[in-house]
Amino acid sequence: MFVNPDDERIKEILQKSRVIAVVGLSNNPTRDSYRVAAYMKDHGYRIIPVNPTIAEALGEKAYPDLESLPCPVDIVNVFRRPSEVPGVVEKALKLSPLPVIWLQLGVVHQEAALAARQAGATVIMDRCLMVEHRRLLGGSGC
Repeated sequence: MFVNPDDERIKEILQKSRVIAVVGLSNNPTRDSYRVAAYMKDHGYRIIPVNPTIAEALGEKAYPDLESLPCPVDIVNVFRRPSEVPGVVEKALKLSPLPVIWLQLGVVHQEAALAARQAGATVIMDRCLMVEHRRLLGGSGC
């Protein structure tokens, strides 16, 4: 059974991370992915959109997939259907250095999360990046 890291570890991840690839980031300001990414950008993180259907979001060039990223990332934040998680995790595990894989609130895939953890990745599942940042680091906004 998958268990998320404790609050101290999540806080450490949020404090040390600077670059977040957001898989499934929309350029529509009414979407959760946009609001969460905008909040994180407002709090000093670089956001890299990963979405083959858009050219940019939040003033950043979008990339069609994780393989196309121009630089290393600290966190891969996933806003995709649970059925798409295994494919995203497989690609994230090929990145170097190995990023934290963060599955957003409502995005649950036990097998993919456990496989990623067995491969050495830190995985956070079914938690909102923005909510955790606010809760653990006291951020405001959005």
